[in-house]
Amino acid sequence: MPACGRSDSSPELSQLSVAELPGIPEPSYYDYRVLATYPHDPEAFTQGLTYVAGYLYESTGLYGRSGIRRVELETGAVLQSKDLPDYYFGEGIAVLGQRLYQLTWRNQVAFLYDLNTFARLDTFAIPREGWGLTHDGSQLIASDGTPTLYFLDPESLEVQRTVTVRDHRGPVEKLNELEWVAGEIMANVWKTDRIARICPYSGTVTGWIDLTGLLPPEDREQPVDVLNGIAYDTRGQRLFVTGKLWPKLFQIELVPRE
Repeated sequence: MPACGRSDSSPELSQLSVAELPGIPEPSYYDYRVLATYPHDPEAFTQGLTYVAGYLYESTGLYGRSGIRRVELETGAVLQSKDLPDYYFGEGIAVLGQRLYQLTWRNQVAFLYDLNTFARLDTFAIPREGWGLTHDGSQLIASDGTPTLYFLDPESLEVQRTVTVRDHRGPVEKLNELEWVAGEIMANVWKTDRIARICPYSGTVTGWIDLTGLLPPEDREQPVDVLNGIAYDTRGQRLFVTGKLWPKLFQIELVPRE
């Protein structure tokens, strides 16, 4: 059973009335330990990040600078890339099978690519902003900067269900980049150094990861932006994080706070 404790008969939180919501306990808190450091393109405005079959796949943002890329972890070298037209602002990505999905911010469209060639296969209308994207093996999971996570059919990108992300203090705003990690969702919270650990069945925040100080002062001499980008190596059980315009990417280990 996942750590958030859903059984097969548990109702989805989105199906309960407000009066029926169970009390949400205070989440656990985590600091971090850096296990390895890798180069990262300091010109990459990282919006989406994932690790598949030995490579990082990254989506970059900003008008005129958005695109997707395959990256070698050890060197940070961009092995393959595809730019978006200048009027698109790239956002989160997810790789499901041999297909790569990419959201855009305010353009209200998402793109589907062939993972190997980066050839565009389809375009979808999305009636909301695009922020983060991941998947649970069968459904895509998207954020739009609100406390809502959207579970999407990968064939049509139609919404199958939603959950509202809450901790013991209430709804959590500005959910950004997403990653599915061992049965839970990890989410960057925009303009913070925090990552939320979210139960996908209830939306409950089960833990907060504090990455304050991860990028050292000597790496902030050039302009950098906020922490954003989570990738997980399922086979190696390695967790990677970076930020927008950061010159480094880090493999970290979570350390429970005393």
